[in-house]
Amino acid sequence: MTRIRVPFLFAAAAALVLSGCSSVIDTGTGDSGEAGGGDAASTLPAACEEENPYVAVSLPNLTNPYYVAMKNGFEKGGEANGFDVEVQIAGDDDAQQLSQVQAMLQKQPCALALNPVKSEPAAGIVKAANDAGVPVFTVNVIVDEEALEAQGASIIQYLGADNQAGGQAMGEQVLADMGAEEPMEIAFITEPDERPVVIRDEGFTEAIEANPQAEIVAQVDGNVKPDDSLAATGEVLQGNPDVNVVWASTGPATYGALQAIGDRDDVKVYGFCASEEPLEGAYAGCVAQEPELYGTNVTEQIRAYVEGEDVEEEILMPLKKFGPGETPAPGEVG
Repeated sequence: MTRIRVPFLFAAAAALVLSGCSSVIDTGTGDSGEAGGGDAASTLPAACEEENPYVAVSLPNLTNPYYVAMKNGFEKGGEANGFDVEVQIAGDDDAQQLSQVQAMLQKQPCALALNPVKSEPAAGIVKAANDAGVPVFTVNVIVDEEALEAQGASIIQYLGADNQAGGQAMGEQVLADMGAEEPMEIAFITEPDERPVVIRDEGFTEAIEANPQAEIVAQVDGNVKPDDSLAATGEVLQGNPDVNVVWASTGPATYGALQAIGDRDDVKVYGFCASEEPLEGAYAGCVAQEPELYGTNVTEQIRAYVEGEDVEEEILMPLKKFGPGETPAPGEVG
C-alpha cells in the first residue's frame, strides 16, 4: 500500500495509476471557514463536568451501510472516551432530524455530533444547539456556509473525507485508463443537495477537463439510494446511448449504476465505493471512506475539547483507492 500526499485545496498534478494494492490518498487538515474551533474554557455546558457526559448524535439513516458503520464508531468511541452517547436516526427527513435534536437538547448534552440529512436545512439545527449553549461537531455532510451565516450559527469542527481529492483521483484514473484524448461521454449519478458530493463532482470535473474530448452529457440525482440510482442510470443510458463513463459520486449511486449497466462492456463506472462489491467488469475504480473511524475520531475530538485543548476547525480524512481485482472490505464505503 502506498501513501500519496495531496495538499489541501490543491489538486494532485500527476495521474494516479491503479496498482495491485489499494492506495491511500492522505490530505491532512485545513480551514473550512465555517467552524469555530479553539479553546472550550469558558463555553462548556455543565453536563461536560459529569463523570460520563451525555453526547447527542444525529445521523440520517441506517439503510446505508455507511451510517451503520458510523453509528458503531460513535458508540465505541463514546465508551472509550467516557461519554454516554445517544444516537438518533432521522429517517432521511430534515424536519425529523431537527425535532430529534431539539428533544436531545432538552436533556442538556455536553456536545452535539451532527451528520446532517441535507446541507442547507442543517443550519437551523446548528442554530438550535448554539442557542442551547451546546457545542456542535459536524461529520461527513458539510453544513451550508451561507445558511450558517444567515442563521448567525457556528460549529466547533467539521470532520470528513477529502472529497475534492477523491473526485480528482478518480477523474485522473479515467484519463489514465481510457486515454487523455479519447472521446468520452460522461454521466454523473450524484446528489446536488449534499455539499460533500458536489465537491467530489467538482474534483472529478477538474481532472477530466484535461481531455478536450471529454463531455458531461447528463447529471442526475441518485438521492444516495441504490434503487433511485439504478432507475436514474437506466434513464440516462436510454437517453444517451453513447455514454461510456459513469461517475457515481456516492456508494449507493455506484451500486445502483452497476446494477443498471449489468454485463455491458461499453460503459465503465468510477465512483465512491460500494462496500464489498468486487471491482470487475464495468466497475473500474473507486475511492472509499471509513465512517466507523470517523465516528470514533469525532468522540476523541469532543474529549479533547472538553479537556480544554484547541481542536482543528477542519479535519480531512484520507481515502482508500481501489482498482480491478480488488474488493473494498466491510466498512470501506462511499
